[in-house]
Amino acid sequence: QVRLVESGGGLVQAGGSLRLSCAASGRTGNIGALAWFRQAPGKEREFLGLILWGDSLTRLEDSVRGRFTISKNIARNTVYLQMNNLNPEDTAAYYCAARRLREFSRSAADFGSWGQGTQVTVSS
Repeated sequence: QVRLVESGGGLVQAGGSLRLSCAASGRTGNIGALAWFRQAPGKEREFLGLILWGDSLTRLEDSVRGRFTISKNIARNTVYLQMNNLNPEDTAAYYCAARRLREFSRSAADFGSWGQGTQVTVSS
């Protein structure tokens, strides 16, 4: 079983930046890909991007490309979501999720392991 723990959320002013971390533990050898999602109150969970665990291939949604980047530190079993130029519409709970298959997917249903989430609040 893979355990994921997000951190790095908080309150930031519009235009600011945050870096979220997702630390993986347990059977990390079972991770093929790790994704970031977010969910705002009253809205559906939104896919943001994904990184393949074994290399640095990433894919970001058009809605955040250019402002968000995904990277990883394999030695620390940690994936990061760097978020720049934040705006109030980015306010949400942010989650990382892992899947065994080393394939891109935007569907939350394809990810079997989830973290507890970290809250990001952007003030105007």
